[in-house]
Amino acid sequence: MPEFPWPAGAATGIGSLPGTDAAEAQRIVFGELPGLPHLPELPARGPGADVIGRSAGFLVELPVQLYAGRWQMSPRPGKDMRRTADLLERDLDEMTAQGDDFAGTFKVQSAGPWTLAASIELQLGGRVLRDPGAVRDLTDSLAEGLRRHVDDVRKRLPRATILLQLDEPSLPSVLAGEVPTESGLGAYRAVNAPDAATALRTVVELAGAPVVAHCCAAAVPLQVFRDSQAAAIALDLALLKDLDPLGEAIEAGLGLFAGAAPTHPPADGRPLTGKQVAECVTKLWTRLGFATARLPEQVVVTPACGLAGASEPYARAVLAACHEAGRRLAEA
Repeated sequence: MPEFPWPAGAATGIGSLPGTDAAEAQRIVFGELPGLPHLPELPARGPGADVIGRSAGFLVELPVQLYAGRWQMSPRPGKDMRRTADLLERDLDEMTAQGDDFAGTFKVQSAGPWTLAASIELQLGGRVLRDPGAVRDLTDSLAEGLRRHVDDVRKRLPRATILLQLDEPSLPSVLAGEVPTESGLGAYRAVNAPDAATALRTVVELAGAPVVAHCCAAAVPLQVFRDSQAAAIALDLALLKDLDPLGEAIEAGLGLFAGAAPTHPPADGRPLTGKQVAECVTKLWTRLGFATARLPEQVVVTPACGLAGASEPYARAVLAACHEAGRRLAEA
């Protein structure tokens, strides 16, 4: 079994948290997830803090702007790019202050190339996805920008091991040819799986850090993620239908970021416990038929997806439950 770049029994967040206070968000993350904290995203702060705007801020020499409420390619950097860069810089400064002596594994996140291509519009109309050349340019630009971002985080946290998470919620729709055109009367052509993997691999190979490929949709493209050379996959366990592809990926040595804690409180109103979350992960592992000893090494416990839509108390409780679940799995 390969060595994984995180401690046994680790837990982490997917990325987003509720609220607008970066200092408080990072105190929560460093406090509740000491084994594998992450740089939290706070989309409630508005444009430039949302997943598309924030991730587009990593693009090198491909500026974007807001136009009619949508992100669009721009001929030159403007106020929207400055706001995006300022929000990220504040987050990084806060991370540096709170994580100055941190010596573990630290995770950063960005949307992947396919989700950006399916979301950002060209200046002349239509999504970047419509133009294969524009997709290649965006992919190369994102790869270089994320390499710089990883380098910056590594300089600020010199004792840490850095992980990069690529969020690809739109990838299943891209592969299925289900991304709608602006008119809503059609859809963009489907991208074949080898081309999708090649673009992801471009980012993976240049990132300078192990990559976690994340998708919390129902049809997670596991083979594409495997072919991209990602080190781990992150998904929502509640949406899993076919276990065989997941078992094959784990057998091949991929790490699993197991989305086992619901992003909203249970309907019965009972508080979420680490025991419940751990049992969810253990049940899946048992069904897959792997040795129990592998679980705490290969699996990281996470919420099912981002927590931007949760209340702040519940978000904290979810991260605490994930941490407790990881501890339980390591001690089992």
